Amino acid sequence: MQLFERTFELTECTTVLDVGGSPLIWQFATTHPRLTFLNLPPAMDKNISGVNLVGGDGRLMPFGDQTFDIVFSNSTIEHVGTQADQKNFADEVTRVGRRFWVQTPNRYFPMELHLMLPIVHYLPRRWQRLIVTRFTGWEFLVAHTEVERMSYIEHCLTELRLLSAAELHGLFPDAVIARERMFGWPKSLIAFKA
Repeated sequence: MQLFERTFELTECTTVLDVGGSPLIWQFATTHPRLTFLNLPPAMDKNISGVNLVGGDGRLMPFGDQTFDIVFSNSTIEHVGTQADQKNFADEVTRVGRRFWVQTPNRYFPMELHLMLPIVHYLPRRWQRLIVTRFTGWEFLVAHTEVERMSYIEHCLTELRLLSAAELHGLFPDAVIARERMFGWPKSLIAFKA
């Protein structure tokens, strides 16, 4: 969030659309812009106050062109589906925001950060299923029911599409691609246009 704030010089008047996010990350911001959250209705936290909540899909946003100063998205684009779905998401981000910040885990980071397992995302799907249905690191970190566990694992196996820096740049050709590093390795990628 510090890098985001420095990059965009946020003020309390800056309008920000957070696509797929929650207020949790904004607790780390020192400036509190005018926030709108766009999420699929089942993912919306209706107990949030002081922000605008909009039910919708990041692939077809219910806003006019250039409505927001900044579109912010943290670890969402990899969840939207196919390559075509990711392209629709990217097109919508650049349509509704004058500037943008889209962060996603790096496909080439050796730890798969959704399931919290090393190298599992490099294995064939069949092998992935054999491993992750037995255990993940995620399930030790997050409280869940067995139904939630299986739903999350199935989502990660069938709908998650991690991106490389080249793929992210292909979706956002006018963007700068930055890398967040962990132990010197690019853990996450950020496409931004300031």
